[in-house]
Amino acid sequence: MKKQSPDSRVTLYPDGKYRWVYEVPMLKNPSILIDVYKVLGISFGLVWLFNVLIIGCEDGLTLDSLWGFSSGFLILMAVFAVIGYVAYVIVAWTYGWKYVVLFEMDEKEIKHQQMPLQVKKAKVLGALTALAGAAAGRPGVVGTGILASTRFSSTSILENVARLIPCRRMNLIKVNQLLNKNRIYVPEEDFDFVYDFLCQHCTKAKKK
Repeated sequence: MKKQSPDSRVTLYPDGKYRWVYEVPMLKNPSILIDVYKVLGISFGLVWLFNVLIIGCEDGLTLDSLWGFSSGFLILMAVFAVIGYVAYVIVAWTYGWKYVVLFEMDEKEIKHQQMPLQVKKAKVLGALTALAGAAAGRPGVVGTGILASTRFSSTSILENVARLIPCRRMNLIKVNQLLNKNRIYVPEEDFDFVYDFLCQHCTKAKKK
């Protein structure tokens, strides 16, 4: 963890917030694709279970009827899995195979901010440098034009976090609330610092 000279490392700023930029390689890091497949799997599982209950109530459920229905369902699921992968590759291509994420963290919350397509990592780092340079004046004013232009933002209130799941191999910490699952990417050098910080302030969370 650093206190000034922003780069990809976790840096403490004059306003008391830690900030860092992470460039997620969308093909090399499978965490996003895994989440996509989890959503597809849960959706298909619920639909399959609902249909099995209907068949069982109307016609009675036998092993042959269950297999006949399930085999067709598995084929459909495989087709959607392929379509999902192709769609993911297309999205990754539009992002230049990676997307830039800005993270902000303090004792109360952690925020995941996905930057627009046209904003590259160097530009975000430049805005953070300007932000750090405003320490003697009004911290948090200089450079906020770029920092405010987030395309997607997800905030986790630390006191409400139910579970922390570290995935060091993917440089990822999963910060899960009941209805909000946040994904925090951290440089390898600062992984332990950020995880320990979250463990300290997520007082209600189960740690894995």
